[in-house]
Amino acid sequence: MIGIVGGVGTFAGIDLLRKIYKHSEARTDQDHLPVALVSIPRKVVDRTMFLLGEVKENPGIAIGEIIKMLASTGAEIIGIPCNTAHSPVIFNEISERIPKNIELLHLIEEVGKHLSFHYPKIRKAGILATNGTYLSKVYTSVLSAHNIEAIYPEESIQKSLVHPAIYDKEYGIKAFSDPVSNRSRQDLLEVALLLTQQGAEAIILGCSEIPLAIHETRIGQSIVIDSISILAQALISKSR
Repeated sequence: MIGIVGGVGTFAGIDLLRKIYKHSEARTDQDHLPVALVSIPRKVVDRTMFLLGEVKENPGIAIGEIIKMLASTGAEIIGIPCNTAHSPVIFNEISERIPKNIELLHLIEEVGKHLSFHYPKIRKAGILATNGTYLSKVYTSVLSAHNIEAIYPEESIQKSLVHPAIYDKEYGIKAFSDPVSNRSRQDLLEVALLLTQQGAEAIILGCSEIPLAIHETRIGQSIVIDSISILAQALISKSR
């Protein structure tokens, strides 16, 4: 059984569940893979706030507890639809707290493997992400192992356009997930185009909620990499 840690953000968990079924080759109800999703948003503190030092509690503690709940339902292969949760200080905390028989996929490593296998000629990838992922540079370390350079927006653009497009309570994706506000979508598309101008051959949607806003397969000359879709396909592959 596949397990999904929901609530990090909430609609990203729903999106992952939808994409697991979208990419499955089922023809009847019974053909679909068994999936358990546990969403307890209030239990898990904001991952970016923790990385910025705004809260002291490591969210990996609560995520580990949710994975134990999933394991109790029979889930053995787990996905966390939150890029920021894969920053080492959080992900290591999770890994230390979960049962040994659980296979916990690393979303960002799956993105690196996907790029390397399907697009071996790509050498530069632009990253759209939260401030937490931006500062931890987890994509830099993972992609460098595949000889891919991670390109980020300038700090002023990250803070004025990308992060608010996710977090702003007046128009951000966390406040307006279905549908996403036009301002959020347009700001993210603008930054994606700027990254292509910096030489990005791929644009990685490196916040799990950005795929709710951007559905394009290409932006300018760059391919779009949906991290949640990649995680869904990896979970399907591991479950077979």
